[in-house]
Amino acid sequence: MTQLVGPNSYPSAVIALYLEQPDTPMRASQADLALALRLDKDGVPLETVEAALLLGSLRRLLRPKDATPLSPIRSLAYFLPVIEELIQNPAPGNYLDYLRLKLQQTTRARGGAGQKTTFSNGR
Repeated sequence: MTQLVGPNSYPSAVIALYLEQPDTPMRASQADLALALRLDKDGVPLETVEAALLLGSLRRLLRPKDATPLSPIRSLAYFLPVIEELIQNPAPGNYLDYLRLKLQQTTRARGGAGQKTTFSNGR
């Protein structure tokens, strides 16, 4: 396991990736940090976590326009089912690059959809 928390640690990277996603809070909660530490301890590759965050965000953004709007994401735990999905069915090697590009294109096309909220805990 890497150092607990530092600018180059696994948990810090997970939190940074989480906070970059649309519809996520501006700050991580203690529960988010605890989950990032657990993912590190469990040996979940950072690439898997990033792919799950991107895929989960894309699934939200690419819903039909007439679908009921979803509430903002308030916890890193929101992405756990997608992380587990990718652990069970790993994505091909170039999938992460595809997801990064697709999210960038989608948010640009939607005019920055998924503005940040000020929620900082699991309320």
